[in-house]
Amino acid sequence: MRLSWIPDNAEYIWTLITSHIWLSWPPIVLAGLIALPLGYLAAARPKLRSLILAGSGILYAIPSLAVFVLLPPLIGTSILAPINVVIALTLYGLALQVRSTTDAFLHLPPEPIAAANAMGYPRLRRILTVDLPLAAPVMLAGLRVVSASTISLVSIGAIIGVPSLGSLFTDGFNRSFPTEIITGVLATVLLAIAFDLILQLIGFICLPWTRRKGA
Repeated sequence: MRLSWIPDNAEYIWTLITSHIWLSWPPIVLAGLIALPLGYLAAARPKLRSLILAGSGILYAIPSLAVFVLLPPLIGTSILAPINVVIALTLYGLALQVRSTTDAFLHLPPEPIAAANAMGYPRLRRILTVDLPLAAPVMLAGLRVVSASTISLVSIGAIIGVPSLGSLFTDGFNRSFPTEIITGVLATVLLAIAFDLILQLIGFICLPWTRRKGA
């Protein structure tokens, strides 16, 4: 392993990290936002639940590389366009997050909901002020899984020519250069950890009722 390669190529590595970040965060955010109404609908309507969950399961079972290749002709973009990766990973993230969101709304404690109904809360107000805060911790936990999955899958985009930390894998394998491969692996792992810490911080700030008393 040639450690001197890392500082010599720091600017190139940073460019790939930046590209990886910009390809990662939109799918995570979009998956969380789109899964919210779908998950609530699946929890509230048993007849639709199996359809929504089955659809998400089938979606996640499609190989990611196949989606990256087939998506451009369907939406009319270049195969090298980063938007293909964003859309594909949004679909994968949605497939994961829909199930987490559904579970979150299905397993709400009944007492606060009964109390809100007894106090005459309109349905929308109850959803926003009671259901959603109670479901948020489980939804956030699901989003952390989506985050880790997304950051990992972004690397596959390098196979079709979309720059990311995956470019270090492909270049390293093509040149039989382990230093580049290991650098890509470590950078991807550290980026996944950083995203997870950010999500935990968001949960700590935005969901204060989940903090342990006396912590």
